[in-house]
Amino acid sequence: MATQQHIQGCGVQLFTTTRGNPEAPAIVLVHGYPDNQQVWNGVAERLASNWYVVTYDVRGAGLSDRPARTRDYRMSLLARDLEAVVDALLPDRRFHLVAHDWGSIQSWESVTGRPLQHRIASFTTLSGPCLDHVGHWMRARLARPTPGRVGQLLRQLGSSWYIFAFQLPWVAPTLWETTLGERWPAYLKASEGIADDAPNPHQTADGRDGIRLYRANMLPHLLSPRVRYARCPVQLIVPRQDRYVGAQLFEDLREWVPALYRRDMDAGHWAPLSHPDELAESIDEFVQGVEVGDPDSALASLRIHNVASQTRHSATVLKTV
Repeated sequence: MATQQHIQGCGVQLFTTTRGNPEAPAIVLVHGYPDNQQVWNGVAERLASNWYVVTYDVRGAGLSDRPARTRDYRMSLLARDLEAVVDALLPDRRFHLVAHDWGSIQSWESVTGRPLQHRIASFTTLSGPCLDHVGHWMRARLARPTPGRVGQLLRQLGSSWYIFAFQLPWVAPTLWETTLGERWPAYLKASEGIADDAPNPHQTADGRDGIRLYRANMLPHLLSPRVRYARCPVQLIVPRQDRYVGAQLFEDLREWVPALYRRDMDAGHWAPLSHPDELAESIDEFVQGVEVGDPDSALASLRIHNVASQTRHSATVLKTV
């Protein structure tokens, strides 16, 4: 049975849902754009049999508050919203973090920075790279522009055309208001074969207001990337048919994550909707491994090693913001 309530975030009210046994280890699921927490319903219901599952509408989505100013969608504020959610619903408890698309992009801020690092037991990331990591990835390819590396850049730029369109005033919000909001279910069905029996009732507003996430964060982090190391085990799930986030963006991730596990999934970008069973099983197996203290015992074949970066990482005093 699900319990829903509003909690106070960083200057906003956030709408939350909890499922499962409150005494069980906790998993927090963070949604992306242009979705709200409803995108996790199928996965959350499956996980709730073993775990205490928390979902919430990020600011600008669903039944949470929708600040009008772009600067109110900065990564630092999104991270403080997550802090508020776990402080209210999981006080003083460790938890496993799972995130998709923009939910993953913003969750990297907490995974790689204080103050939640000591409470995040693991992180499962799906279709959402750390923007700072992408900034370093781009710099590395521009610094040594081999044909293969230039091809990677061009392919990702082609996949990310909409990011640049979102920077234009009025264009994207107007499209959501006049066309995209109404046609979004048809787009998901045509592009990924998803026939959602319960379409998002806030789709137009979620698409329109969530554009501020891109405007507030993309260029600052890509142009001036910070050094961002993760401390917890990270499970990277890569949908092979993702037409927005190319697998090449994760080639250097092992340099930033000491304990990295990778799964490839035969799915498109919206795997939480199209493959809830497979995704829930992957999350469950990973969290189980971390909970028993030895994920390599069950996931050794998924471990991605980088001895050089691990040595450098252990010899460095990390400074995270």
